[in-house]
Amino acid sequence: MKKILFVSSVIVITALTLTACGSKAGAADLLAQVKEHGYIISATDPNYEPQSFLNTEGVRPADTLCPSDTLTTAEMQGFDIDVAHEIADRLGVELCLATPDWDIVTAGSWADKWDFHVGSMTIKGTRPDVLFFTTPYYAPSAVIAVGADSTYTSQEDLVGTALCAAVSTTYEDWLNGILDPAGLVILAEPPADVTVVSVSTDQECAQAMEAGRTDFVGYVTSVTVVDANIAAGIPVKQLGEPVFIEPNAVAFDKSSTLNPTSLVEAVDQIVLEMHADGTLSALSIQWFGSDLTQGLAK
Repeated sequence: MKKILFVSSVIVITALTLTACGSKAGAADLLAQVKEHGYIISATDPNYEPQSFLNTEGVRPADTLCPSDTLTTAEMQGFDIDVAHEIADRLGVELCLATPDWDIVTAGSWADKWDFHVGSMTIKGTRPDVLFFTTPYYAPSAVIAVGADSTYTSQEDLVGTALCAAVSTTYEDWLNGILDPAGLVILAEPPADVTVVSVSTDQECAQAMEAGRTDFVGYVTSVTVVDANIAAGIPVKQLGEPVFIEPNAVAFDKSSTLNPTSLVEAVDQIVLEMHADGTLSALSIQWFGSDLTQGLAK
C-alpha cells in the first residue's frame, strides 16, 4: 500500500460556541459527566476489519465500568479501537463501545446513547450540520474491488454494471454521483449507469461476494478494507487506482443533552498531540502497513 498525503482544507470545529447543544444553565457538561462516570462510550462498527471488529478471544474484564449493553476494549480490536482507546486513556477514563448501525450514527440525534464516534467518519456534505468534528486523524483512499477472476481490466469496464457500497457512506454517495467534494480529493468519476446495491456496512459487500452473491460485480470501500479482504483470502482484487481520498475524524452529536464543547476541544487537542508524538503514525503502520495520517494536523 502506498503512502498517502492529504492536506486538510476543512473547518475542523464549526461554531461550537454558537449552539453549545442547548445546555441548560447549571447543568454539567459532557466532559464532566464522562469524568464522573469514569468511562466514555464510542459508537463503532463491529464488522469493519481492520478498523474495528470483534475479538472472538477477548474476555470482558470483571472490574470494567462499562455498561452491560456495551463492549470493552478486550472484546473488540482494530485501528479505530486503538485510536479511541488512546483518546480515552489520555482523558483518564475507560473506553466502552456501542455498535449502532452506521446510518443512525451519521444522522446525529444520538439520544445520549454514546458520547462520541471514533469510526472512520468522513467530514462531508451535511454531516457538519448535525455533528461536530475534530481534526482528522487519518485519510484513507477509496477504491473499487472486483472478483479476483474478473475479466474487468479498468474502471471504464464497469459502465452499466452493479456495484455494492454501505448505506450512508461516501462510497455510496460517490457511486450515486452526489458526493460533495468539499474537504476530499476526488480522483475519478464513478462509472456511468451503475446500479448501486446498498448494504448495512462495508464488509458485507466482500462477505456477500465470497458467499456467492451475484447481483453486483464489485464494491467500493476503503483501500484498507480491500487489503484486509485480500489478506483474509477473500477472492477479490483492487481494480485501477484510488477514486478519492477522504479525511476521517472523531464525531460528536450536536443534539447532546449536555454541552459537548469542552469534550470536543479536549479530544481535538488529544488528536493533535497524537499526530505530533507519532502515535497515530505508529497505529496506522501497525494496522495498514503504511502511514495514512500525514498532512492532516492544523
